[in-house]
Amino acid sequence: MVQTTSTQLKNRLRRADGQLQGILKMVEDGRECSDILTQLAAVRSGVERMMGVVVAENVKQCVTEDQLSAEQQAKLQAALDLVVKTH
Repeated sequence: MVQTTSTQLKNRLRRADGQLQGILKMVEDGRECSDILTQLAAVRSGVERMMGVVVAENVKQCVTEDQLSAEQQAKLQAALDLVVKTH
């Protein structure tokens, strides 16, 4: 995985870990179920986005740029951006 992507992924994982620790505290403090569910949904969304980033980077590593024309590279990047955005 590209170093910058690896760093970004680590940062996202740390953020998710912090969110989960916050949710644990919310549970311990007896916070409202709706508040806890809202935070859980945020963590889930972040994890799904990380999954999209990992998949996109894996695809990029499997296909070298010299295998694709500029137009194909642009289409591939658009598709990968969509994967990241929707996950």
